[in-house]
Amino acid sequence: MLLRLYPLWQWLFYMPIVALATLVGALTAVPLAVLISPRLANLYVAVPWGRVLTFFAPVRVVVEGAETLDKSRSYVLVANHQSQFDIPVIYGHCGLDLRWVMKAELRKVPFIAQGCRAIGHIFVDRSNPEQARQAVNTAVAKLKPGTGILFFPEGTRSRSGRLLDFKKGAFRVAIDQKLPVLPVTVIGSRDVMPADSLRITPGTVRLLIHPPVETDDLTLNDLRRLSDNVRTIIADGLKTDQPA
Repeated sequence: MLLRLYPLWQWLFYMPIVALATLVGALTAVPLAVLISPRLANLYVAVPWGRVLTFFAPVRVVVEGAETLDKSRSYVLVANHQSQFDIPVIYGHCGLDLRWVMKAELRKVPFIAQGCRAIGHIFVDRSNPEQARQAVNTAVAKLKPGTGILFFPEGTRSRSGRLLDFKKGAFRVAIDQKLPVLPVTVIGSRDVMPADSLRITPGTVRLLIHPPVETDDLTLNDLRRLSDNVRTIIADGLKTDQPA
């Protein structure tokens, strides 16, 4: 009965909460980032935004493997992508100061664009690989220790739930900048909010944080091996898809 009534909650209460949290977050994050610190704006405005979106859905997030993190280090965080809900789940609950690599079209979305730009998220034109590469390299070069960068290497959400092939951009950045790759498996977000759907179903999402993969001794000749290794780690995490 509660699930049958849930659409009323989603459209009459939850979506206005999302809109209000996004508006207030953007209006707060921009001056905070400009006047004080993008990191402060990220950790104390944007991360709580992600938690608000999961809490009021309501979606329970179970984080496993956080003890492997060293928050003084920067990581290239690489995760599978099955739902729009992956973003608040990872952003709000992974415990890291993250910057996203996001498609350039989001620069046109009011409030979200301004907030993301102020914090330092990276807009890339996926139709222009050279622009994307330069934008990411410029942003990564400015990262302070303890700030990571988030990639969805599949490039798009998986409609079938099957892990798609990985693009190489995230791994090229990791090798170029000598940053460890942090594989993360997201389980259950597709059940909460399927790709190409706005319908939300309350549930549980598991966030599996795997041990980092070091890149200190790697060169671009190791690009495919690194990508395949990380994809295997994330795929193995998906095999544990059992109720938490």
